[in-house]
Amino acid sequence: MQRHHGDAPRLLPGNPALDAQGAEITRSVSVLSTFTGPGEFGRMLPDLLPFRPSDRALIELGVAMEDADFGTDPEDPDGDNPNIPAGFTYFGQFVDHDITFDKTEGFPDEALDPEVIVQARTPSLDLDSLYGLGPELQPDLYEPGDPADRARFRIGATSGESSPDETGQPLPVSLPHDLPRGADNRALIGDPRNDENLAVAQTHLAFLQFHNRVLEQLLAGEVAPVCTGTPFEQARQIVRWHYQWIVLHDFVARLVDPEILARVLAEGRRFYLWEQHPSGRPFMPIEHSVAAYRLGHSMIRQNYNFNRVFRTGGLAVAGLDLLFHFTGNNRPAPVPGLPPGAPIPSNWIIDWRRFFALDPAVTPNASRKLDTRLANPLRSLPEFRGTDNQPESLAQRNLLRGSRLGLPSGQDVAERLDIDPLPAEVIATGPAGEVAARHHLQHQTPLWFYILKEAEALESGVRLGPVGSILIAEVFVGLLQGDPLSFMKADPDWKPTLPSATPGAFSMADLLAYVGNVNPLG
Repeated sequence: MQRHHGDAPRLLPGNPALDAQGAEITRSVSVLSTFTGPGEFGRMLPDLLPFRPSDRALIELGVAMEDADFGTDPEDPDGDNPNIPAGFTYFGQFVDHDITFDKTEGFPDEALDPEVIVQARTPSLDLDSLYGLGPELQPDLYEPGDPADRARFRIGATSGESSPDETGQPLPVSLPHDLPRGADNRALIGDPRNDENLAVAQTHLAFLQFHNRVLEQLLAGEVAPVCTGTPFEQARQIVRWHYQWIVLHDFVARLVDPEILARVLAEGRRFYLWEQHPSGRPFMPIEHSVAAYRLGHSMIRQNYNFNRVFRTGGLAVAGLDLLFHFTGNNRPAPVPGLPPGAPIPSNWIIDWRRFFALDPAVTPNASRKLDTRLANPLRSLPEFRGTDNQPESLAQRNLLRGSRLGLPSGQDVAERLDIDPLPAEVIATGPAGEVAARHHLQHQTPLWFYILKEAEALESGVRLGPVGSILIAEVFVGLLQGDPLSFMKADPDWKPTLPSATPGAFSMADLLAYVGNVNPLG
């Protein structure tokens, strides 16, 4: 019988039994219909009351979170978090696009029920943002001419143009290091948001290359499968499991208190109890998606040491605004010297050594600390400039959205999680804290701000405090435990099998080294 996309691959003999019949079909149907159930939003702590301070208070607090220090010295090392290389900022964005997609149009100007938000992504670490609906239902994502049972992703080529802002060595050649693009130069990928900025676009590209490399080695007999099925299905499962390992053990492990993560893994979840949700399946908690996981906005740098070619003022520096210019989907206006919407210039291929710890001789960009300060460019997002009822500031948008969706206060969440809340005098410290206190928010504090202040006050900004750690750890562990095809559910004793610096483990640096395009510009 011919197999079609959606047929669930079976695990190899020797693995625990898995009732996964139709799991891939469920994934595909959920994306096509955006049905409620496993794809919906919800509340992790539904017994807590919404906290809705005045919009004026939230707007002023958002203004105070814009880091004035970055305006004078964007590279002040006191703001760096060397424990989390900058590549994880955009890996985190890639992960976010894999597990959640709020299809609500516009910015809500009144209270919104999270249960009615249109979710267009399965809340599973299944890389549906990468694979889409598979090679039979979305063939444009895959190499023309490849049979569906061994389909490779298409890889795009750079434009061969030199950036007009580049004063170093030009690269007037086209190189295979861009996302695949259609006739309108828009990226042909499973989630168009992964072409929002250059760093997340290059991250998506690395995963396209990762699948192709795994499939190549599977067909050559150099990699052992973890399931039966077609070579494509086998490669997809290997890619998913190694990706899931990276998310849990390389990404989440850097963000949260290690004792809390170890306790959740050993003793189980206490608060993200998706089994008690009406659907009986994992859902996306707003406490995670609208508050805790927006920690990544604090990690964003204003400038990045991007590669050896691009130079501004004699330094190999790429400003955050340029990372948003050089994508096909998100240029707010044509860049002088380049065609509108063109693929990235060849001199904008990322040097991964500057984003992950890949080479002892190269110190990667650090992410910025987890704290209540955001980089100055985030005060005015290009896509919202000049729009009605659309706050331009990312901090203001986050705070207002949390209020519209009825998030509880940080103090109420802390008490519900059996944690002593931060003292009011701690909340009131720093420029943003002073504004919070002026509006009496030091006693009841917006959850997103509270989580960042907790990291800042208790962990010096290098990782999350207890409230943020519990929310992040329980959700990611819960999503894996709720997916019948995840390594944690299907084979809890599985360990990564691909080459790595530490046998039995796998990191994002290992993935990039395995793909082999660590520094294409040399």
